Amino acid sequence: MSDHGGAVSELVDQLGRLPGIGRKSAERLAFHLLRVSETEALALAESIRRVRQDVRYCAQCFNLSENELCVICGDHNRDSTRLCVVEQPRDLMSLEQAGIFKGVYHVLLGRIAPLDGIGPDQLTIDSLVERVRKGNFVEIIMATNPTVEGDGTSLYVSNLLSEFPVEITRLARGITAGSVLEYANREMIADALSGRQKL
Repeated sequence: MSDHGGAVSELVDQLGRLPGIGRKSAERLAFHLLRVSETEALALAESIRRVRQDVRYCAQCFNLSENELCVICGDHNRDSTRLCVVEQPRDLMSLEQAGIFKGVYHVLLGRIAPLDGIGPDQLTIDSLVERVRKGNFVEIIMATNPTVEGDGTSLYVSNLLSEFPVEITRLARGITAGSVLEYANREMIADALSGRQKL
């Protein structure tokens, strides 16, 4: 509990709940918001409100979107024969920033993690299998994070998709085992995509 009292205390407490924000960082952020203009502070509040009210999952790939389909699924210039499977929307954003992949995506919204109580039924795996069944994909790129859970999820999904006449590849290990796509730099992601291997 903060000793600043009232609204400031509540703001510090709320900011302190954000991932990676400790007590001191929360206080610095709170006092920064008090120093900036009211317009700037309220613009942040409005952005948060809009994200919570307007952003949803794309009906096709489960990326973040303000419409039924995200901008990638709605782009007819993308290569609809290559599908890249990622764990989270932030992984998709990291791959897009590399500027190499021109296909489409499927976001699992997590990874299989039995120790955390997350099973295949809690992910978008059924939707992925249905997409592959109905689609005309020639390659599925498994771009789950190179962790024990990510590799396990990749293996599970690959086994489910093995009945379809599609090549299944995995990102090359230009991305260090145990790391996360979100923190990989552009060059590492570009190398991993270019050097992807067949599973």
